[in-house]
Amino acid sequence: MADTVIDLNADLGEGFGRWTLTDDEALLSVVTSANVACGFHAGDPTTMRRVCALAAERGVRIGAQVSYRDLAGFGRRAMEVPPEELADEIAYQIGALQVFARAAGSRVSYVKPHGALYNRVVGDNEQAEAVVSGVLRAGAVCDGPLPVLGLPGSRLLAVAEGVGLPVVAEAFADRAYTWAGTLIPRRDPEAVVHDPEAVIARAVGIARDGAVTAVGGEPVAVEARSLCVHGDTPGAAQLAWRVRGALASAGVRVEAFV
Repeated sequence: MADTVIDLNADLGEGFGRWTLTDDEALLSVVTSANVACGFHAGDPTTMRRVCALAAERGVRIGAQVSYRDLAGFGRRAMEVPPEELADEIAYQIGALQVFARAAGSRVSYVKPHGALYNRVVGDNEQAEAVVSGVLRAGAVCDGPLPVLGLPGSRLLAVAEGVGLPVVAEAFADRAYTWAGTLIPRRDPEAVVHDPEAVIARAVGIARDGAVTAVGGEPVAVEARSLCVHGDTPGAAQLAWRVRGALASAGVRVEAFV
């Protein structure tokens, strides 16, 4: 379909101090939206400022990638956080990133949970409500309601939509899916698709056909406006370029959703 449009997003700024994980500069030449770590699972003020400056310079949308407070576990450990506390921490992370986005002449354009929080709010209504409350609290410094990026069919998107926040469904070309359209947990050996050719084919299938192959081999419907290409895998930037090229060849226009 020649009129198909999709956004490419990546998790960026996932370093801390002298430690770096993602090739931010290379990926910002490919993606249209940057999910910037806000200091709770990765990232620090200098890294946040640098990524925001690069993103603004290249016209890439800046998104707040919010997380449980779990720097040691990279935000991938299940945690029990009281809803009010979680809402405050979400607002805090968004506000911190907005400072650096504004300094770069841009702004925070959307919010995406990370890791364990992302998976938790697929089915946990209370935690989803807490995340949405945090997004609403940050709205005063973000020029109004922020779009929420998440898994199709998740409680997060349902709750956000219920209070009037824009929602954006996303999919993952390099993550394995269950037959129900959810992601295989990271602890599972089959959670990540490592074959570059398979990742590229899955990206095109998601964008053009709205479907992906689940671990059992059956096709699963996946309607997404944004496609995540992970930045913490070896050769991530080169793979992202190949994905973008394959999308263009398939008649898919790559364009930010905001």
